[in-house]
Amino acid sequence: MKAQEFDLCVIGAGPGGYVAAIRAGQHGLKVALVEKKYLGGTCLNIGCIPTKTLIAGVDVLKSARRAAEFGVDISGSIKPDWNKMMTRKNAVVEKLRGGIGSLLKSAGVTVFNGTAGFIDRRTVAVNGGADNGTVIAAKNFIIASGSEALVPGFIPRSSRVLTSTELLAVDKVPRSLLILGGGVIGCEFACLFAALGTQVTIVEMLPSIMPNIDREVSRTVAREMEKAGVKIMTGTPLSDIKATAKGVSGKVGADQLSADYLLVSIGRKAVNAELNLGAAGVKSDERGWVPVDSRCRTNVPGIYAIGDIGGKIWLAHLASAMGLCAVENICGNRQDFSYDLIPGCIFTSPEVGSLGLAEEQCQERGIDYTVGKFPFAALGKAMAIDETVGFVKIIADKATDQVLGVHIVGPHATDLIAEAVPAMNLEITARELGRAIHAHPTLGEAMMEAAHAVHGECCHLPTRRKR
Repeated sequence: MKAQEFDLCVIGAGPGGYVAAIRAGQHGLKVALVEKKYLGGTCLNIGCIPTKTLIAGVDVLKSARRAAEFGVDISGSIKPDWNKMMTRKNAVVEKLRGGIGSLLKSAGVTVFNGTAGFIDRRTVAVNGGADNGTVIAAKNFIIASGSEALVPGFIPRSSRVLTSTELLAVDKVPRSLLILGGGVIGCEFACLFAALGTQVTIVEMLPSIMPNIDREVSRTVAREMEKAGVKIMTGTPLSDIKATAKGVSGKVGADQLSADYLLVSIGRKAVNAELNLGAAGVKSDERGWVPVDSRCRTNVPGIYAIGDIGGKIWLAHLASAMGLCAVENICGNRQDFSYDLIPGCIFTSPEVGSLGLAEEQCQERGIDYTVGKFPFAALGKAMAIDETVGFVKIIADKATDQVLGVHIVGPHATDLIAEAVPAMNLEITARELGRAIHAHPTLGEAMMEAAHAVHGECCHLPTRRKR
């Protein structure tokens, strides 16, 4: 079959791939986009959007149960309807998926259904799917094939052993759920299902859950999760895992655990088995990740890689940013990206937003720093909405006052962290951040107050008078 020729072929239509394809189309390139299943990739179809849609339903449930505290009388029973929550989740996903299709069409992108595999460094074949057998030749390629849940060989294969993908499709709320891995995904699902009445146990072999974030933030989330009924077991691995037709079991030290289901949430692995990278000469490491430089280039000229497949940080917004970076470089507009200031958002209860260095990282690097912290319990808006758990913490370099890290745990933390992103990219100081007038009454005031607290000048916390 004669190859169809394009300026750019993007492999994978997740948040990195489809954004790159649209931007390339905006630049006037002739673009092919190859996707084996659904537009939007993991994030839209079996990740970020489905989980946050279900979490939104749980938030409504919590609010309804507390309505009387706000002077609102709701009569009758208040309970979740899992089927309706799932129907709404599916509707949101389908609407967004359709929107992506429209955006790609408007940008002139040609979408092919199937799995792309390199024939050589300038050609791929589409295997399977509606466009099986199609051959695409392109001047440039962007690999955006993503990642998938890692299930090690010692985990038994069973309908009772799930990854996040299968858990998002269960037909009813489990009575009990055992979660292997206390990272971001495990903790988000723990909060979600605990609110729905599931008996949840998390097993994390490291000393704390969410070990990669600020420890004070992690401890706050753990405390609130335990208040919500989640059992957290850290420091010892889950062993002797067994699965039957009725449930799962395992041991943590001398403790015997059992549940209806086991969620395996201990990491991701590269999706590259069908890419045939060797035919193009693209190098990958021993785990299948594809290294790139600051311009998203692989070792082969004209072939770029973005997002999860790079093996560094598995975040949708990073994939999108890398996609834009790669396209600009393809178009001759030199652009570099960095992993240094990537915001992290965790949709636990309470939420977490973080950017930059944590205290522990500053200590490891020998950085002399100061900390300003402001609790939501002292904020008028937080009291008004009765969401007072948590704080905003700002870490600043002691010598220069440059903000090195912002860590938020509490109401709308995932939205509030956005302010820190442009501020820290512009190398703002704590004093400059504190001088910026924040509207009252808002949750965002906590950022300003924490900035003042760096210098012991917060007016809404007890402070010593200077002499």
